[in-house]
Amino acid sequence: MLDTVSLTGKSFLDIGCGSGLFSLAAMRMGAEKVRSFDYDPLSVACAQELKRRYYPETDRWTIEQGSVLDAGYCTSLGTYDVVYSWGVLHHTGDMWCALRYVAPRVTNGGRLFIALYNDQGMKSRLWKKVKALYNRAPASRLLIVPIFIACFAAAAAASDLLFKRKNPLLRYRQYENRRGMAFIPDVLDWLGGYPFEVAKPEEIVEFFHKKGFKLTKIKTVGGKLGNNEYVFQSCAE
Repeated sequence: MLDTVSLTGKSFLDIGCGSGLFSLAAMRMGAEKVRSFDYDPLSVACAQELKRRYYPETDRWTIEQGSVLDAGYCTSLGTYDVVYSWGVLHHTGDMWCALRYVAPRVTNGGRLFIALYNDQGMKSRLWKKVKALYNRAPASRLLIVPIFIACFAAAAAASDLLFKRKNPLLRYRQYENRRGMAFIPDVLDWLGGYPFEVAKPEEIVEFFHKKGFKLTKIKTVGGKLGNNEYVFQSCAE
């Protein structure tokens, strides 16, 4: 998405770094400075373990706990050549506030790479209710999880048999290699992903255009479920 194989001489901010995997990738691409933060202490611990394993002696990579909704903390971060936040800001509980705080973190001429859930209208509103119920009433999971798995498996099997002409069981044998996690953990990860906010591509593009950014690359899910990916370049004076 950044159309480069090197970040040599660049600074990289990983917002909602999770495991730290993409901060590690930025280090391996030669970034001069990498700063990672996440609200979740377990994610911070995981990122710190990656640093301990691969870059234990460097001071180029810093990892800390912090919230993208904390205005003072975000201001203290400074600015970066590349700001990265994939599939994070729509889970903060205030996505538009998070986007407002993220924009100033990009240096003039720098790039912002974000991914946000696509707005599917009524489907998205339904998913929000399902996720809220799953999180607020743990007993409901005994009903929600089997129904979701049954519906997903039925739809996937129909697609594999009718359109792809392949054994539907292959999907699950290859699932972990394709997704990076097994099927059941992936289901629980999706259902547990709350808060849950969405946006149409044109809303995101217009938002950043008003803040002095131009869109340089976009990859949408074509109206389907999932993340739309955007790369913006700061053109602010």
